[in-house]
Amino acid sequence: MLSKARLLAVQRSPATAMVVARGTSSEVKFERPVRREHPEKVRMGFIPDSWFKALYPKTGVTGPYMFGTGLVTYLCSKEIYVMEHEFYNGLALGLMVIFAVKQFGPAVAKWADKEIDAIEAGYNEGRNKQVEFHTQEIEEEKTAQWRTEGQKMLIEAKRENIALQLEAAYRERLAMVYSEVKRRLDYQVERQNAERRIAQRHQVNWIVDNVLKSITPDQEKATINQCIADLGALASRAK
Repeated sequence: MLSKARLLAVQRSPATAMVVARGTSSEVKFERPVRREHPEKVRMGFIPDSWFKALYPKTGVTGPYMFGTGLVTYLCSKEIYVMEHEFYNGLALGLMVIFAVKQFGPAVAKWADKEIDAIEAGYNEGRNKQVEFHTQEIEEEKTAQWRTEGQKMLIEAKRENIALQLEAAYRERLAMVYSEVKRRLDYQVERQNAERRIAQRHQVNWIVDNVLKSITPDQEKATINQCIADLGALASRAK
């Protein structure tokens, strides 16, 4: 039927999702209003089913039917509702409407559902784009957090690299201090050796000079003769 073509306004449904509004001290929950897809159940084509359920606790299952029958009988018997020619015209018109609804209602309802779906899709397009946009922002934020974790690792690696550089500079300076101290110590050793050689040469020269000064010409001549005799003796032995 056309009345079941989801042509209802936005209504509240108890089975809808809950929206949480965060307060300062507590959380207040509100029902999220949604549009119903189908109307409420009816009986006899136009009487809401909720009317029957409201009378069940007091009148039983047959109570609503007896109440409706009695009410119609009372209105007609007391001529409160007069059945003149317009009543029969309305009855014929009602039959025509029922026939039209039964015959053309499904096709019209299908067409109306497509139109409603198109309108709803247009309404939800902006919302879906916003959801996709914020979802993408969340993913980008997660990527940025992951990159931040990488930056932390990079900073730790840089700290270790700086520590290694400081250690290398410290060892290089230790080696430089060692080489400088060794060079100075070697200089002191060479200086002492040079002073010792100079003192030794000076002492030898002084002794030689004093010895040469103490030798007389007669002693020198006797020494030369003795040397010649020693060389002659050595030559005779060699033969």
